[in-house]
Amino acid sequence: MSASSGPVTAKPISVRVDGNLRKQLRQPRLAELVAEELRQRITSGALRDGDLLPKLEELLEEFNVSKPSLREALRILETEGLITVRRGNMGGAVVHAPGSRDAGYMIGLVLESRNVTVRDLAEAIKQFEPICAALCAQRPDRMTAVVPSLRRIQERQKKATDDPLAFARIGREFHEVLVERAGNETIKLVMGALEAVWSAGEQVWAERATSTQSMPDGRTRNAGLRAHERVIEMIAKGDSTGVAAAARKHLESAQLYAVADPDEAVKASAVRATKESRA
Repeated sequence: MSASSGPVTAKPISVRVDGNLRKQLRQPRLAELVAEELRQRITSGALRDGDLLPKLEELLEEFNVSKPSLREALRILETEGLITVRRGNMGGAVVHAPGSRDAGYMIGLVLESRNVTVRDLAEAIKQFEPICAALCAQRPDRMTAVVPSLRRIQERQKKATDDPLAFARIGREFHEVLVERAGNETIKLVMGALEAVWSAGEQVWAERATSTQSMPDGRTRNAGLRAHERVIEMIAKGDSTGVAAAARKHLESAQLYAVADPDEAVKASAVRATKESRA
């Protein structure tokens, strides 16, 4: 290229969106446009969790773009965790509706990049989860929207007292439901993300503790069940102040056993591993 040559610009080409709209775009933005359109379909619910995206040939025809541009768009969505591209005879792109665990992974990355410790995360959980428990107690529909779910988890956990790993996993479900049923979508998302980070770390600890036979004994597990029972009873009574205090007391006790090293940095990879194992 000579010194007098001007800057290289991409040739405008046409792309079709929804079979109707045609826009003139420069090549580098094509993949972004296609990704944005598919992303909008996922977040709006037009494409649901577990759905398959249309076949490659159908997407190429719909968007009128090249294979490299379409593949780049799919790579963007896969990086965002919105799809998983499967290869082979059972190939295709599976849709993943974004949720608390996706947000948890991203928050986990930020926490990890700042070397935030498990102790710091534990303190945040102790501050905010009792608020969620109080909000559950304030719900007029708590006897149908909250208490039955907690009761079911409680019964499952009672049956798992002889299986420490399952007991720990089911116990985390109890705490996650307290957040999920708080009745505020923003709190549900933000606190749900923090709970996802904590639950993933606790699962790693539980697996290690099981392998080394250092899990809490039966007496400790039964104490946890009694604490959960008190939380359920206070929510049923609508005692928001009492349940907040009970939830905090329980967390202070439970967190003594749930981590190996409180000064260890938060690890986002545990959230991704837990998310994939539940998929």
